[in-house]
Amino acid sequence: MARQRAFDREAALETALLAFWRHGYEATSVAELTAAMGIKPPSLYAAFGDKRRLFEEAVRRYQETYGAFSTRALAEEPTGRAAIERVLREAAAEYASPDHPAGCLVITGAVNCGPESAEVEELLRGFREDAKAAFKRRIDDDLAAGRLPAGTDTAGLATFYAAVIQGMSTQSRDGASHADLLRIADLAMSAWPAVPARR
Repeated sequence: MARQRAFDREAALETALLAFWRHGYEATSVAELTAAMGIKPPSLYAAFGDKRRLFEEAVRRYQETYGAFSTRALAEEPTGRAAIERVLREAAAEYASPDHPAGCLVITGAVNCGPESAEVEELLRGFREDAKAAFKRRIDDDLAAGRLPAGTDTAGLATFYAAVIQGMSTQSRDGASHADLLRIADLAMSAWPAVPARR
């Protein structure tokens, strides 16, 4: 008969998520993870496989919890402009929240990784590229509906707002406040192309 796990897997995963978010993938050792999770290395390997698979699971949990505001905003707002603005404003609140590490795990989790962590870098790059593609789809919707000037570079605009989000994450880790990040969001929205007034 299989032995029951002597720990709460979901609580352990949340603890690992916060450790990776705070320190990054490479700087977070298995020893630090098991100490924070209150388990021994064999339990970590039995429950999660290895450090990389634990990280992948932590990132997916992050996307479904702390990072879910972006997906919701892009799905729920009636226009691309409203969706992007909501993403920026909610990112300002989320990245500066005192309730968890600053910034975004998907943006900062694989900074300064060596060649042996290439798969982790690729995983996070994929999430960021998916987010940028989602921005572009909503911006394309606005272009098709005549809410953007004809010929607007929607790919460039999506990349610009993705870069703003990445910068906001870095600024928050450098100590930027919620108000500081909201100012960035407001300035970024002032760059949204206006449809020329009809004569």
